Amino acid sequence: MKITKQFILLFVASLLIVGCDDDFVEVNTDPYAVNDVDPALLFGGAQRIGTGSLQAENTIVQQFVNPYNQGATLGFNFNADIDGVNNGIWNDAYGGDLRNIIQALNLLDEDTERTNLENMIRIWKAHIFMRLVDTYGDVPYFEAGRAVSDIIFYPVYDDDEIIYENLHAEITDAVASFNPNGEFVSEDLFYGENGSNPTNSASAQVEKWRKLGNSLLLRLGMRYSELNPSKAESIVSEALNGGVMTSNDDNAYIVLDGIRNVNGRNNLLRDFPFFYYAAEPFVDQLKSTNDPRGTYILATYDDPGAIVNDPEPDTDLDNQFGVPIGVTDVELRDTSLGYRGARGAGLDYSQFNVYSVLSPAAPEEYVTYPQTALLLAEAAYRGWIDGDAQEYYEEAITAHMQMYEIYPNTASITMSEIESYLNEPEVAYDESNALELINTQYWIVSFTNAAEAFANFRRSGYPNLNPNTFNDDLVAGGGFANRFSYPDRESSANAENYSAAAAAIGGDNLISRVFWDIE
Repeated sequence: MKITKQFILLFVASLLIVGCDDDFVEVNTDPYAVNDVDPALLFGGAQRIGTGSLQAENTIVQQFVNPYNQGATLGFNFNADIDGVNNGIWNDAYGGDLRNIIQALNLLDEDTERTNLENMIRIWKAHIFMRLVDTYGDVPYFEAGRAVSDIIFYPVYDDDEIIYENLHAEITDAVASFNPNGEFVSEDLFYGENGSNPTNSASAQVEKWRKLGNSLLLRLGMRYSELNPSKAESIVSEALNGGVMTSNDDNAYIVLDGIRNVNGRNNLLRDFPFFYYAAEPFVDQLKSTNDPRGTYILATYDDPGAIVNDPEPDTDLDNQFGVPIGVTDVELRDTSLGYRGARGAGLDYSQFNVYSVLSPAAPEEYVTYPQTALLLAEAAYRGWIDGDAQEYYEEAITAHMQMYEIYPNTASITMSEIESYLNEPEVAYDESNALELINTQYWIVSFTNAAEAFANFRRSGYPNLNPNTFNDDLVAGGGFANRFSYPDRESSANAENYSAAAAAIGGDNLISRVFWDIE
């Protein structure tokens, strides 16, 4: 009797299981959920997010200053390792960009016919990871973004040099795999039909992306310039032979309107203006060379705390004064110490032109021809490529000044102004001082691309800035931060892998270095 009852129960249970299994997918599918999405839309979203990190890197390379040594405003200006300041690129990359990118690649299977889209995504993924490595050193790479596809919630951190090797291979293969007879990706925010530099055919779009990929490869190769010059020469030659950007028509940037699509970093300058001032070294560089770009970058407002009430600030270069590095607002208010003192709700120093280059409607720039030409100038000077270093140098400056037409409220910088600037004593090309001249210009052209300005400063050692000695015990050996520390939450959320990564790079602090940054 017992056996019969057990058999009946098992039989009924099996029927229930079969019934549930037949309806499982239907029952557990939300009819209102979005269960499929075009990977091209995810790609466009990743282009838009950007992986920026406010003005933190600008502060390290002494373009911005936040002189308020108070809690949340404490950061690199005072050589302090503050969690919130360090997290911008990490959050944007792992919280948005890579999530979209990796999901888009998962949706495109290995046999996809959308090869052009796939290779655009691969190149943009490489760009994102370059920024992560350049900022932090070792980061999760091979297991990143695989929580859903492979149930990896705690990715290991990979060696930054190994990541770079893989990025080299990825960019090279992606560039070679484009199909000019393939599909046109209209959603592409760089070169799609509504992109910043639009095209209208697959062949034209592919040509732009090949140039972008090779220009990114050039940037990657130049990172090895001090660590391994022969390797740098090899990669740079490879990039140039493949075809890099040749004009501003190739620039990769995002158009913004300042209303629906806002430049977030610039919006902070407008909404919290009393925290942000121009740094003395940057102001002095622009002033001493009569740089025509300066009027669109710097501004003095009647009240530094209410700049939105002053739509026509003073932009005359002669009237601009930068905040000294490593000096607090308390000292800056004391005119007896030789400082300029207070003005309105802030300090009597220059801020930024939030109606032009620093406008919420200003574009977000990633890889540009002026940057590319300056890297080529250095490569030519070093003898790694054919070509005239001075010609590349002057082309880069000219192109960057011509780029200013894309910013709000600017007038074209004339060729006469450009030629006068190129003849300034501190600007005119000089073979004996070429590396400093070239990389000082890279500092200027990358002002709106802070992560790149920071990376190239560490790589080249230029411009020749005086160390920030405020609280120097936190940044041993010179007063400059060499990297960002990992977000604090990593030490608890991914503790084992975080601890291994911190040990591998010599400690999770500001003075550890990424692999290509040698002393």
